[in-house]
Amino acid sequence: MVPETFDARVVHTRPLSPSVREIGFARVDGAPFDFEPGQWVSVILEAHAGDPLTEVRRAYSVASPPRGDPSFELAVTRVTEGAASNALHALPVGAVVRVIGPQGFFTRPLETAAPSLLIGTGTGLAPLRSMLLSAVRARPHASERVPMWLLFGGRQEHDLLYGDELAALAATDDAVRVEQTLSRASDAWRGRRGYVQAHARELYEELARSVAVPPHVYVCGLERMVGAVRTLLRKEMGLPRQLVHSERYD
Repeated sequence: MVPETFDARVVHTRPLSPSVREIGFARVDGAPFDFEPGQWVSVILEAHAGDPLTEVRRAYSVASPPRGDPSFELAVTRVTEGAASNALHALPVGAVVRVIGPQGFFTRPLETAAPSLLIGTGTGLAPLRSMLLSAVRARPHASERVPMWLLFGGRQEHDLLYGDELAALAATDDAVRVEQTLSRASDAWRGRRGYVQAHARELYEELARSVAVPPHVYVCGLERMVGAVRTLLRKEMGLPRQLVHSERYD
């Protein structure tokens, strides 16, 4: 199907880190924004990509779960020379942009969902958060859900997006586990250290021992990380292709 084009209005914004901002949108026409967790949209807006002002289009994964209403959120990293990201960070509440979507096949359908290890870095967390919150909201009782473990990596403590929310989920839901690792952690950090690929095997094998069917893995982030994790999973650990799902955003 051809993805729909529609107008969306900014309804809220908030910082998630020094460089990442969550921008909440709602369809102007009031129609529900229907999508599968893990999908992305293209945002069209006018920005300074040199001179003069010109139209730019960029793709962003949806960070929120489907709610059956017009709303959705994006998590946007501000890039120093990025025309689109700077324009999006500057949008005030009430601004309207054109959106095309949803699009993409990096999805985790709940009807057939297997135990899963979600691995992300940076705003690669966005589609994984959508998957996680969608599963939690769809089945209110933890005993009815298959396990979902998240391994999220950043450089420093302030890079850990949605930290309080993820900690609360893990603390109140036995089906959810959250592991965070930092590559440039301070001495005060008490969590994991290093890149996500240093911890992926351990967590996957632990998860696999606790369930009756082989877990799936969903990986999202920059190409270098995604490639390293895929090499570990597919070549070193021998996981079949159908168990490893990935998406990169550079």
